[in-house]
Amino acid sequence: MKGSILIVDDEKGQREILTMILRKEGYDTADAAGVQDALKLLDKRAFDLILTDLKMQGLSGLDLLEQVMADDPGQCVIMMTAHGSVDSAVGAMKRGAFDYLEKPLERDNLLLTMARAFERISLVRENRVLQKKVAEIERIPSIIGDHPKMKEVYRIVTKIAATSSTVLIYGESGTGKELVARAVHDRSPRHEQPFMAINCAAIPETLIESELFGHEKGSFTGANAREIGILEAANGGTVFLDEIGEMNVSMQAKLLRAIQEKEIRRVGGKINLPLDVRIVSATNRDLEQEIRKGTFREDLFYRLNVIRINLPPLRERGSDIATLADYFVVKYREATGIAVEGIAKPALRMLMNYTWPGNVRQLESVIERSVLMAEGSIIQPDDLPAEITSLGAHGGIVPFELPPEGINFEEMEKALIIKAMERADWIIGKAAPILGLSYKTLQYRLDKYGIEKPERRGR
Repeated sequence: MKGSILIVDDEKGQREILTMILRKEGYDTADAAGVQDALKLLDKRAFDLILTDLKMQGLSGLDLLEQVMADDPGQCVIMMTAHGSVDSAVGAMKRGAFDYLEKPLERDNLLLTMARAFERISLVRENRVLQKKVAEIERIPSIIGDHPKMKEVYRIVTKIAATSSTVLIYGESGTGKELVARAVHDRSPRHEQPFMAINCAAIPETLIESELFGHEKGSFTGANAREIGILEAANGGTVFLDEIGEMNVSMQAKLLRAIQEKEIRRVGGKINLPLDVRIVSATNRDLEQEIRKGTFREDLFYRLNVIRINLPPLRERGSDIATLADYFVVKYREATGIAVEGIAKPALRMLMNYTWPGNVRQLESVIERSVLMAEGSIIQPDDLPAEITSLGAHGGIVPFELPPEGINFEEMEKALIIKAMERADWIIGKAAPILGLSYKTLQYRLDKYGIEKPERRGR
């Protein structure tokens, strides 16, 4: 097949003629009698090209163009129009349509326009492949995301990996702090040496010193043999101290000494052992606030905080949700053998609208469950868990009581628009579905409130 085409026209005879001509030329076609039918088909599958009449009963071809461009600004759309509506067709091209054809259609002109359109589609795809390859070079393989905040993470990791400086990773639970720590190790000269991780919150205070430094036989009740600690076992490599903010102050002092002196002593031991490890720490706490409270040592903080990496929560990089979801679909399709190929657009919109308090870890869990529960080859809204669909049913807005003093509705609307634009990286076509608005309506409100991307406001 040369490619897939969706034909949208409220005249049945016109659809049949176009279907016959295009299928004879090797195109895969489907047809819809109006905009609503077309949108239902587009929710189920993607088409390379949409060939739509401009004027139809009910919603027009311009309405369809607006909806399609909001979902996918790269979609190729060609308008069909009567001679008297050419100005409207030209206006459609200004809104993103590739071209227009005047009715009555001439077969040769139709096929020539299709050939030109598919040549352009092929070039766009090649460009996307090249862009993806460039992005893959810049991206760290174990970490997924093209959001600017993630690109900053990649930049820092690449810049500092070759050093032995300590690294402190800030991020909420589930954002992938250990993945970043491993990326630092894997790109460093220490990559052939051990990478060892310890969760400071998961080990009792009485045992953490032994876990880190090791112990000699008989050093405490139950110490029936010498045990090598994580710091000694990882010598030459990297140690990842997760949830460092949970470590008690007494243990913090011992860790500080080990980092400063570059040596350790096993519990119950009498000799100091040389230490050559890179320390990468992570926390979801504000350590500077913990210092003020007296629960974290300031001197240790400055030793650990030489390089700081801030991992954004998933809600702040909403443009990565679709990419991550697709990745997890492939991962669990291969792990389970269940033939799930992708996610339907209505289900994806629900995922995009959700706030993800558990971040990437929660998204992975949701996709794993959805792959297992899917009734067909495409994940539908009914395959998603209740916490996602119940929010998606009303656009992600949590009901609330109006305060007695009332609200400033315009200020609230403006704040919601700014939040949606930030989540969508200031791309109107991505922000409009989040707010349940059309592209045109959101553009009007942006102009009404004078909302601009921060960089532009500063110029």
